[in-house]
Amino acid sequence: MRLAVDCRMYGKSGIGSFLAGVLPFLCADGDMDSILLLAGEAPVPGLDGLVRDFSQKAFLLHCGVKPFSIRELLFFPRKLAAMINSCDCYFSPYCNVPAGIKIPVYTTIHDLVFLDFPGLAGRVGVLARKILYKYAVFRSKAVFTVSEFSRGRILELLSCRKPVYVACNGIPRFLEDARRNGRLEGRTADTSAGASDPQEDFVIFVGNIKAHKGLRTLLEAFPAFRAKTGARLVIVGSAENFRTKDESVGSLLAGGMDGMEFTGYVSDERLVDLLSSARLLVQPSLYEGFGIPPMEALFCGTKAVVSDIPAFKEVYGTFPVSFFRAGDVEDLLAKMDEAWHDASPLPPLPDSYSYGKAAGTLLAHIKV
Repeated sequence: MRLAVDCRMYGKSGIGSFLAGVLPFLCADGDMDSILLLAGEAPVPGLDGLVRDFSQKAFLLHCGVKPFSIRELLFFPRKLAAMINSCDCYFSPYCNVPAGIKIPVYTTIHDLVFLDFPGLAGRVGVLARKILYKYAVFRSKAVFTVSEFSRGRILELLSCRKPVYVACNGIPRFLEDARRNGRLEGRTADTSAGASDPQEDFVIFVGNIKAHKGLRTLLEAFPAFRAKTGARLVIVGSAENFRTKDESVGSLLAGGMDGMEFTGYVSDERLVDLLSSARLLVQPSLYEGFGIPPMEALFCGTKAVVSDIPAFKEVYGTFPVSFFRAGDVEDLLAKMDEAWHDASPLPPLPDSYSYGKAAGTLLAHIKV
C-alpha cells in the first residue's frame, strides 16, 4: 500500500498533535510499502526524524502551498498532485483537499465548533467553513473524527451520507517519552501512595484561548478560590493572542488579576513540567470535539476538574475527573475547592485511548 499524508500542520497544536500521534504507527504498518509525507518548505525536526526512522518507506514531498489557500483549492501545482496521485490514497488530518487529487481521499473533521458556536467566526466565516466541510465530505471516500459526539454533529449538521469513523486522540508521544525517561516518576497516576510529590500551589489551564474554551467561567471563579487557598493561576497561552467577542473576558484581562500568569508559547518539555507540577488542571470548555489537556494532566498525576459538556462526559466518563456544570461559576468553585483539598492519590487510568488505536482505526478503513 502506498499512502500520501498531508503533514503541513505537523508540529502545531491540536491537529498537529493528532498527526504526530498517528504517523509513527502508519509508517510502521507492515502493509505500508511507502508513505509520502506532504510537508511545508521549512524543516520540521519531528517529521525529519520520522523519515530517518523509516527511511526505507517514508519520503518527504516539500510544498509551499498553504492549507486552505485559494492556491490549494484551485491552483494546486500539477507536479505535486501527480506525485500524490502515484499513491493509492490520500489522508488529510483535517478537512482540506488540494485540487487535482484523483486517488481516494480520506479527511478528518475534529469538530464543528464554528457551526455549533457561530459567534467565533461571524456569519460569513461560518458559511465559508460550512462550505469547506461539505466539500471535504463530498471529496472523501470516508471521514474520520475524534469522538462519537463529533460524529453525531457531522452526520446532522452536514447531512453527511459518507461513512464517518471515530479515531480518538491519545497520550502525546512527548508525555510517554517523559514517563520512560523518569521525568514523571512519583507523579503519574500509576505510582503508589507515599511517592514524592513535587506539586505546587497553582491551577493550570491549557488550550486555545477562545470563547468556547470557557475561560471566562474560570476567571470569574478564580478570585474567590485564590482568597481561600492562595493559589496561582497559570494559563498556557499568550495574553496577546486572545480573540474573543466576550467583553467580560476582555475587561478581566485588561484589568489584570492578582495571581494570574500567562506563559506564552511553551515547549513540550516545559509543558511536561507545568502539568506535572500543577496541583489542579481546570478545563471549563463550553464546547469540545474531544479535549486532550485533562488526559495529559491525569497522565502526569494531576487532578482535573472539567465541564460536563457532551464530549467530556463521553471521553472522561470512566476517568477520575470532577465534573462541574458548564458555565456555572459557583459549581466550578465548589468542585475546585473539593479537588484541591483531596489528598487521595489518583487511581490507574483506564486504557481507553491511544494513538496506536487511532492509527489502527484509520488503517482498517483506508485499506478497504
